[in-house]
Amino acid sequence: MKLLKLTSALIALVIISSSCAKIFYSPDAEVLARAHQNIAILPPTVSIAAKKEVEAEALIEQQRTESLNFQKEIYAWMLQRKMQGHILQEIQMVETTNSILARAGYPDIPLSPGEMCELLGVDGVIGSNFSLSKPMSEGAAIAVGIIFGAWGTTNEVRVSLNIQDCTYNKLIFNYDHKYSGSVGSSPARLVDELMRQASQKMPYFIGY
Repeated sequence: MKLLKLTSALIALVIISSSCAKIFYSPDAEVLARAHQNIAILPPTVSIAAKKEVEAEALIEQQRTESLNFQKEIYAWMLQRKMQGHILQEIQMVETTNSILARAGYPDIPLSPGEMCELLGVDGVIGSNFSLSKPMSEGAAIAVGIIFGAWGTTNEVRVSLNIQDCTYNKLIFNYDHKYSGSVGSSPARLVDELMRQASQKMPYFIGY
């Protein structure tokens, strides 16, 4: 129960401020991305700041759970945009991606992006990292908001999203951003904010 409350507090986010994003875009990113017909969304790497009251094994398990949650949210977001005509590539189902990787022993056995490309049989893979910390308790943030009329920062989330071209085994796009937020939202809100901003530069998106 404590772990559930901790995780809920960590990923409950309303964006109130963010630093400037760092973007890497290879010169041939657009050309290579256009050649991709099938892409896969890899399980995100999720790290949650450790707390004394949370056992290490429980924290690891929760990070795996949140990895699947974020992966599904990214898949749903991109699938919606594909239906709207903003993405032309076919997106491999998350269940298929994870089943193939699990048979290869991932994540217990580390795999390089190139090895994942070969196993999944796709032209490009989307990887991501979510690092969540909690500088102020949610209760303290609410108290500050009530007393001073300004909500304190309960979460700091660093997110990195990247695209790996499978044919040439090279990174063609990377988006790195840090968000600060307060109470009141969900993982879906965080992914929506991430993808909304990243898609403005992401080479897969057209007319968006």
